[in-house]
Amino acid sequence: MFTSLQSVKKEKLAPSLPLQEDFVYHWKAITHYYIETSDDKAPVTDTNIPSHLEQMLDILTQEESERESGETGPCMEYLLHHKILETLFTLGKADCPPGMKQQVLSFYTKLLGRIHQPLLPHINVHRPVQKLIRLCGEILAAPTENEEIQFLCIVCAKLKQDPYLVNFFLEFFFPLASPGSQNKVKRPDPKRPGVEGVREDLASPDTGQPQAEGQAAESPEEPKSAAAQSNNNNYNIVTSLLNLTKSPDGRIVVKACEGLMLLVSLPEPAAAKCLTENTELCELLTDRLSAFYKALPMSMDPLDIETVESVNWGLDVYNMKDDAAIFTGKRALISFLSWLDYCDQLIKEAQKTAAAVLAKAVRERFFVAVMEPQLMQTSEVGILTSTALLNRIIRQVTSEALLQDMVYFLLGEEKGPETLASIAQNPLRHRLIEHCDHLSDEISIMTLRLFEQLIQKPNQHILHSLMLRSLEERNYLENKPQEEREPVENGQDLEEDPLFVDDFSPENRLSSPDWLSNSPTHSPYHAKPDGKTEVHKIVNSFLCLVPDEAKSSSHVEGTGYDTYLRDAHRQFRDYCGICQRWDWRGTPKAMEKCDLDSPFFEGHFLKVLFDRMGRILDQPYDVNLHVTSVLSKLSLLPHPHIHEYLLDPYINLGPGCRSLFSVIVRVVGDLMLRIQRIPDFTPKLLLVRKRLLGLEPEGLNIDHMTLLEGVIVLEEFCKELAAIAFVKFHASASTSP
Repeated sequence: MFTSLQSVKKEKLAPSLPLQEDFVYHWKAITHYYIETSDDKAPVTDTNIPSHLEQMLDILTQEESERESGETGPCMEYLLHHKILETLFTLGKADCPPGMKQQVLSFYTKLLGRIHQPLLPHINVHRPVQKLIRLCGEILAAPTENEEIQFLCIVCAKLKQDPYLVNFFLEFFFPLASPGSQNKVKRPDPKRPGVEGVREDLASPDTGQPQAEGQAAESPEEPKSAAAQSNNNNYNIVTSLLNLTKSPDGRIVVKACEGLMLLVSLPEPAAAKCLTENTELCELLTDRLSAFYKALPMSMDPLDIETVESVNWGLDVYNMKDDAAIFTGKRALISFLSWLDYCDQLIKEAQKTAAAVLAKAVRERFFVAVMEPQLMQTSEVGILTSTALLNRIIRQVTSEALLQDMVYFLLGEEKGPETLASIAQNPLRHRLIEHCDHLSDEISIMTLRLFEQLIQKPNQHILHSLMLRSLEERNYLENKPQEEREPVENGQDLEEDPLFVDDFSPENRLSSPDWLSNSPTHSPYHAKPDGKTEVHKIVNSFLCLVPDEAKSSSHVEGTGYDTYLRDAHRQFRDYCGICQRWDWRGTPKAMEKCDLDSPFFEGHFLKVLFDRMGRILDQPYDVNLHVTSVLSKLSLLPHPHIHEYLLDPYINLGPGCRSLFSVIVRVVGDLMLRIQRIPDFTPKLLLVRKRLLGLEPEGLNIDHMTLLEGVIVLEEFCKELAAIAFVKFHASASTSP
């Protein structure tokens, strides 16, 4: 073949094109080296081959710039017709002369990067490119790693520009013609890397697609639809990138991860299927995530886990000495969070079906296999550390698919009503909720923070699992006519409570527009009162809950109810933004469609929160802050049943049922009895408030400190609930017709 190249007639170059003549000259100079040189051990840098290759690239670039867009010039046609890339691949594979593989990789990279016209659709480009891809990542820490990753990344970038081209790079293995035959790829003799190997390659070039013996080669000028190929597939570019992620060079690893990020985002279903079924991408993500997690210290300060700086994968430049001086395990924690961020971003960018498979793999191979045993252990130190880490993971995950699988891992996939008998069916969910009421205050606080973080994530199943499935039938409401109702042990009706007898009769129920119209029923003769009047009654019902002798905020400037309005408005707006794409009803479910006869169970989560709320006068200050914070977040949710159950003081509860308001009423009743037994209660309460605000220095211990702090939290919580009710009413009124 090279002889024929030497004897190319001048008329074949006519009309005389200086660029083409120059291009052919440089290519012949390279081929003559293999014909004339017997010493093939001299490094390629001692030859003129690198210079000739660079001149060929310059000529191709110049040719394209001088022609109209999309027009192929004679130099490019020569390169394609004479299968120059095939020949270069053979030389690079044989690494003859030594260092030739680097030169070939660099030539391919620059060719694909500099030439703007699409080259990959050409069979004499994508076939040698595919074969060169297979050579990448074969040897760990190879001297050609840098050139390999640059080449792979430029191919990824080209596929991102035109995703359909990825079908050229999916290899199909077909059933063999006979049991004894094998799929073979024609390879040049590595012992003869010189001109004979080149001549053989040009005479019968490797197609880049493995074929069974006796099977005719099919031209992949048009990419095959992988849907029609149900056999085992190879996705070599992914395999090569996965190999390079194991490089000891961090820069190579980051580049390989970037290449994988581009490939998973390709919309081609065939590529997505091959990616998840025929590569080790799932294993790479989960095994490395597990390894980083297991490298963490068994015990870490939750504050360190929470406050370590935000980590973006590939950007965690660090100083090992400085990190160790800050806290033990910081480097390991940053490595874990960095890889978690990569997994999250990869799944976020991935094609939809690929994202689902990758997320499920993380759930099964990391969350279930590695994290669940840590969360289920009995060691308090281990529970605290693993819960703090889980809280950080929840905070960091933004991918919809990964969030969904993480939620299923934590809460289960059950959608039916929760019953008291079924709360232990999902052991992990049961354990986490029980930890909200753990003997260790630290564990209780951390778990409450975890759930507070969780209910703010944009996932409908979280709120359905924790609350809504228990409130769906509204069977917390009384289902008997007024005359048939019997007094219940749960507590007296509001109309019988002396605290509310003056202004808040049962006729004055909330009756505002849209989903805030929460009164369970209206008599035919019940006139709809003014909405503004009604919302003030709701607000006042919360503000008047705490008796005057137990209030202290009026004595301190800037602690009024109005201070909560701005925060409530912002948080409610944020929640509406999250919930607007969910199929939440606008008004409560019609009473006639509700199964009011079924027994009501508030759900395990609300049960624990209400139990803790009922002990607010006897719990540490920090625990109370987190319990009330979670309840206020739930109260902000724009769902009519949640609003009715948590924020309507005037609903008639069924026998044995309790609501947030009824729980607080019981606490206030207990408080009024205990106040009588504490001398100088109000001055002590005011002093404690000022100390909490930093207005008074810490001094002598005050008796009943836990109770006094609990009263202050209770007063603030009632003001917060009043502000939330006010904001939700006006938001609804402004959107009503």
